Amino acid sequence: MKKLSILFVALFTIVSAQAQTKIGDATLPNTVKFNGEDLTINGGGLREKFFFDIYAGALYLKKKSSNASAIAKADETMAIKLHILSGMMSRSKMANALREGFKKSTNGNMEAYNERIEKFIGFINNEIEVDQVYDMVYEKGKGSVIYKDGKEKGYVKGLDFKKALFEIWLGNKPADKGLKKEMLGS
Repeated sequence: MKKLSILFVALFTIVSAQAQTKIGDATLPNTVKFNGEDLTINGGGLREKFFFDIYAGALYLKKKSSNASAIAKADETMAIKLHILSGMMSRSKMANALREGFKKSTNGNMEAYNERIEKFIGFINNEIEVDQVYDMVYEKGKGSVIYKDGKEKGYVKGLDFKKALFEIWLGNKPADKGLKKEMLGS
């Protein structure tokens, strides 16, 4: 009986360890659920600046893919998880990074997006702290939702907005080329 208990504990430990992915100092789940749909980690990595780990980022999809364009255009539930690792990331820096990311992802054609961008950024209404987790989720039939530590903060409608949002990390001019490759499983 003792051997069986030890075997059970060892097996549980192995299964638990496999249910998470370690990225830098962050431990991200291998699966998440949004909009009633199970998503699996496609890949993840670190956003670094000046040799500092700013956040661990991961892409979650219904089915693994390395096609950035198809992912960004897809009208299906998916998520990008950002686990904050550095006090260098403030609310204003996140807001500026998102604005700059949208500018790049839309090739500067932001007129149709400006109001929605500001609405989306407005959902990040408290200072950002180390170990907070932000989920940028596209929920099919609803829109682009932002969650902070698992709590919904608000959403913006439009598949065009979702495409521009996801292209901040997956587009031709991503926030971080290395992170894009890692999110795509390369």
